[in-house]
Amino acid sequence: MATKEKTVFFCKSCGNESPKWFGKCPACGEWNTCTEEKVTEKLKVRSEELGVRSGATPIKEITNAEEQRIVLPFEELNRVLGGGLVLGSLVLVGGEPGIGKSTLLLQTALQLNRKILYISGEESQTQIKMRADRVGIRNENCLILTETDTKEILRHFKEVQPDVVIVDSIQTLSSPYVDATAGTVTQIRETAAEMNKLAKSYQVPVFLIGHITKDGSIAGPKILEHIVDTVLQFEGDRHYGFRILRTIKNRFGSASELGIFEMNASGLREVTNPSEFLLSQRDEEVSGIAIAATMEGQRPMLIETQALVSTAAYGTPQRSATGFDTRRMNMLLAVLEKRAGFRLNLKDVFLNIAGGIRSDDPALDLSVVAAVLSSNADIPIDNRYCFAAEVGLSGEIRAVTRIEARIAEADKLGFTKIFISKYNAKGLNPGRFHIEVVPVATVYDLATELFG
Repeated sequence: MATKEKTVFFCKSCGNESPKWFGKCPACGEWNTCTEEKVTEKLKVRSEELGVRSGATPIKEITNAEEQRIVLPFEELNRVLGGGLVLGSLVLVGGEPGIGKSTLLLQTALQLNRKILYISGEESQTQIKMRADRVGIRNENCLILTETDTKEILRHFKEVQPDVVIVDSIQTLSSPYVDATAGTVTQIRETAAEMNKLAKSYQVPVFLIGHITKDGSIAGPKILEHIVDTVLQFEGDRHYGFRILRTIKNRFGSASELGIFEMNASGLREVTNPSEFLLSQRDEEVSGIAIAATMEGQRPMLIETQALVSTAAYGTPQRSATGFDTRRMNMLLAVLEKRAGFRLNLKDVFLNIAGGIRSDDPALDLSVVAAVLSSNADIPIDNRYCFAAEVGLSGEIRAVTRIEARIAEADKLGFTKIFISKYNAKGLNPGRFHIEVVPVATVYDLATELFG
């Protein structure tokens, strides 16, 4: 087999290839992302090994067909995938070390009544068996393969003929067609392309587990996320028991869905009602707490917003937010000063979204404003009140989408009053709900309604 060796330079951010060194990537514009690699490409038609032939088809001869999906045992996983696992799809699951990526996919493999090929390049068969024993699930159709060479993986794939393939992880695979170390830009790009070819050729869905870098992005070239059909981010705080599975990209469904799991000694358990899970139970009312009715994809969810406003001890006020955009918080504080007359320029303001969750729903604005006002006046808000509206720069309360779903969720959980924009109230039939709907126009109106 003929070989050809050359030295190339890759951008670690986007995977752009260049014959010479560069300081600034000509493709993505990032600085200091150039890495040098010696690549030996073996000149061979790889599609022959897959045993398939490609051909062009006139578009009028292609029939429309709904994607065939495999229903997975976790409803939360089905939700973020858009209703199930599409045949022939390539799904990338990223997350921090120890967050539970391998546990999630192993539990899925053990509970799915299909033939699964679980390929591990990081753990031995004994280690995987120990984890399987810990979660307490048996599945005779789950086959474990410890291999990193893609050519050997393809050989085992043809022998086993599984319904689903799980690769843990893509950074450990190496292709014999590229003479580079596993985990490099070249290998990740090549092995991902081979897994994609395998999935599309045999119409077998493939899960890829991916490592992330210290800044939270998936390790390897950005082209990895472009190759795959779906990118899922598995995240969570080690100090909390629950994990969040978030959709970053999905060619077969919504890219804004979210699933919640709880980690315990026997593995992961899905949380079907996250609102009750995220709302803390308090025996007495305290100031600085407001409940927001948010939307994550198609799911309404109530989360707790906590604020603490105090006099700046060292002259320069501090601004800190956890789970919420700090720049957005500073904008809301400026609106309160300019439009409602609340003097917060000499106050420390700390904001926290309870439970370690992070949300960027604009409807969170009104609950942030309410929590800040409550803490500033040291007057508690009734824990049966909730909020759902966006706040504009002129102090107006703006409408948000899917307001009826938010109201229905608050009504179901026993809240007695929900504050929304008066523009959302147009055409709304409040008689359908038991909860009282309070429309407000400005932040000053909100303060008047809450504190008189």
